[in-house]
Amino acid sequence: MQRRSTVAVTGTLLLALGLTACGGGDSSSGESTGDAAAADHSGETLTVWIMEGTNPDGDAFFDEVTTAFKEETGADLQIEFQPWASAHDKFTTSIAGNTTPDVAELGTTWTGEFAEVGALSDLSDKIKASGLEEDLVPGLVESATLDGARYGMPWYAGVRSIVYRKDLFEAAGIEVPTTWAELQTAAETLKAANPGLIPFPIAGDSQYGAMPFIWGAGGDLAVKDGDTWTSEINSPDSVKGLEFYTGLATEAGLSTAAATTWKETDLLSNFEQGNVGMMISGSWTPGKILTDVPDMADKIGAFPIPGETDGLSDSFLGGSHLGVFAASEKQDLAWEFVEMMTTGKFAEEWGNQSGYFPGQTSLLEKVIEENDPLVAPFAQQMVEAGASVPVTPLYGQIQGKKTVETMLQSILSGSATVQEAADTAAADMNETFGS
Repeated sequence: MQRRSTVAVTGTLLLALGLTACGGGDSSSGESTGDAAAADHSGETLTVWIMEGTNPDGDAFFDEVTTAFKEETGADLQIEFQPWASAHDKFTTSIAGNTTPDVAELGTTWTGEFAEVGALSDLSDKIKASGLEEDLVPGLVESATLDGARYGMPWYAGVRSIVYRKDLFEAAGIEVPTTWAELQTAAETLKAANPGLIPFPIAGDSQYGAMPFIWGAGGDLAVKDGDTWTSEINSPDSVKGLEFYTGLATEAGLSTAAATTWKETDLLSNFEQGNVGMMISGSWTPGKILTDVPDMADKIGAFPIPGETDGLSDSFLGGSHLGVFAASEKQDLAWEFVEMMTTGKFAEEWGNQSGYFPGQTSLLEKVIEENDPLVAPFAQQMVEAGASVPVTPLYGQIQGKKTVETMLQSILSGSATVQEAADTAAADMNETFGS
């Protein structure tokens, strides 16, 4: 039976300031290290699809990449930006019509889906030959792996931890929590010291807040046995984690009834308005807060999501891979581009400009060493406790139906017990897995 792997080493707008201090990896010049680097590809053009808007200065960045790629390989790049909202449909249409690009940026939850239908090339040998195998964030590798083969190269990612009002913690004498019990105590102390504050809102329309407590209790979303996936969201461990998480609202009164239908954007807006003491939020959030409310610069902090009794609880690691399409007749050239983008100079520049974390553990470790208080906690979360959802396109269907969110809302509204809601969610998942 295959269970979700626990990531021991290991999006968006994370604060770029934490990444600007990062040095490059072993290939700091951004040059490819594979054997194909010496080949002359003059006269060839590599077609690449990149998601639109991730890097606000994307045009200038890819102008630089195109020049460097031409100098290194002799080939031209044709970069085509794709809107996230319509990209999935465009991918499926291009796969069906055999009109795929040579290389594309793939959301981590898409890579397994396209690999399963045979659309992507296995990059395992190229990754191994490049010497990068041991220097990739395992959570991103996991989401790119199907049946032992790797169909995507980690490029960038974000992760969720806890953003909090540092000034209110200090005023109330609260230490950063390191266990679930301490997390609840911190929220209770915030509430006592700040009447009217929402200490720790539980957002019913966000699946990502619940995942760390499911995983942190030893539970799982689903497991694979042979070729079959089965839901584990109603297992005793998963229910234990859900009981603690939702109990912060339903029993401890540390949330608000309004949060039953809140999305992550609602968490952010209420935090910026001063209504919230701490929240589970993405690595991109501190930068967004400081842009929106500069006066909060000295008032906010961040810390990883604590484990139940020690360590950290796993948090969903989401971002993008670069994948090479199997139909491409330029496999070696495509890999040269992939390696150039995901390592060294250009990986570092992308992080500086877009604010995401890179997919190399060596770069992440340097972020941690810089110890920026609004950046390092997220990097630590990625390195020590980043996790993937089930690597199957069927789980994408489950996410599309909002099965986990529906479960949370039924618990928070009081219409079902945790076990009842989890049983309903598991049955819905298993129906999808069975299809």
